[in-house]
Amino acid sequence: MKLLLAVDGSAHSLDAVKCVIDHADWYRDKPGIELVTVHLPLPQLPGLGSTIGKAGIQRYYQEEGERALAEAKQLLDRSGLHYEARILVGDPAETMVKHAKKAGCDIIAIGTPSRWIGSVANKVMNISDLPILLVK
Repeated sequence: MKLLLAVDGSAHSLDAVKCVIDHADWYRDKPGIELVTVHLPLPQLPGLGSTIGKAGIQRYYQEEGERALAEAKQLLDRSGLHYEARILVGDPAETMVKHAKKAGCDIIAIGTPSRWIGSVANKVMNISDLPILLVK
């Protein structure tokens, strides 16, 4: 069993991490986890690339991604579950679904802020062929 665990650093996404950890023993074997955060691409502004540079933009994505992943990684490290952390750039829902398929995931786990499903979670549910675990 392999699952994509989507996080953005919010309390809701950390609830999904805790849910996966708390229920890992439900699976015959401990699940492999693709821990993913997705950053929206920076707007294409004239001169941005020449002012900041491609390396500067990549560093920005890396730093923001690490910040979003930090607490989830701590929780998973303490749990002993194996995971691979990924920082991706693109439309969050589309990028998550594409990566889940590419990585051979069986399920996508995502936190949602309320009983009314959040926009990213809603889009993931609408475009994914994989089962979705929504954690409130």
